[in-house]
Amino acid sequence: MSTEIPEPPPTKAESSSLGDLLGQVTQDMSTLLRQEVELAKAELKQSSTRAGKGAGMLTGAAVAGYFVLLFLSIALWLALGYLIGLGWSSLVVAVIWAIIAAVLAARGRTELRRIRGLPQTSETLQEIPGTLKPNEDPQ
Repeated sequence: MSTEIPEPPPTKAESSSLGDLLGQVTQDMSTLLRQEVELAKAELKQSSTRAGKGAGMLTGAAVAGYFVLLFLSIALWLALGYLIGLGWSSLVVAVIWAIIAAVLAARGRTELRRIRGLPQTSETLQEIPGTLKPNEDPQ
């Protein structure tokens, strides 16, 4: 009686050629990428729907806020009109709004001047070509 251990049958990887294995890996990667793209599309659709609803509600709030400011301005105009006359009170309210507009414009311009674009993204994008080049031996 011999005590030899029988060899296990060859696995699929051992019996397949390198070309078959690379073809299977390529097919699996393609399937994975397609599934990721479909997931991204579904998430983007859901996010854009929510963003649209939120933007619509914010637009409605902005319109309502505009009317609040309009009617408060009219109320101020009429209240001042009892003290100094309607003509002068309209001028006072207009000057108040002109000052508010000037302050907001100056602050907005300052904020826009602070914009530096995408400095970090630009820097990392410039590093990509160097990363893809093979290492060169310094001489």
